[in-house]
Amino acid sequence: MQLSPAHHDERLTAPRSWWGIAALIGLACALMLLPLGLLPLLAGLVGGAGLAGLLVSSYGSARIRVVGGALAAGDARIPVSALGEPEVLDAEGARAWRTYKADTRAFMLMRSYVPTALRVPVTDPADPTPYVYVSTRAPEALASAIRAAQEAGATAG
Repeated sequence: MQLSPAHHDERLTAPRSWWGIAALIGLACALMLLPLGLLPLLAGLVGGAGLAGLLVSSYGSARIRVVGGALAAGDARIPVSALGEPEVLDAEGARAWRTYKADTRAFMLMRSYVPTALRVPVTDPADPTPYVYVSTRAPEALASAIRAAQEAGATAG
């Protein structure tokens, strides 16, 4: 299957250090249950590490895709025809748009462990959302995919 140039697929997985922290949480749970015996210790280890691992996995499962003429970021799906020109943000620019430049009406898919981002204005006058902010490890590729999808939609429509 040949993917179109407008295709982009990225998963914002959690860093490896978070998995180490999840293992340490399991160890801490095991140590808390040590006075109760071997079985509670093992249950604490498996349960604590499992629950912490589940939380890390769910937080790191955010997905960003440009496919079928739409930007899918997390649970949101926005047609590229309703988006303006993407703006690639380096670490400093991304931090600014996450903090003091942020608009509370904006859709933001942020991950603190991803330093770069993409900001795309929403041009649909019926939508009160001013822009979409998406943390991404490949902001240039995502911007190119959005532009290609917009051009493909403009030539098809």
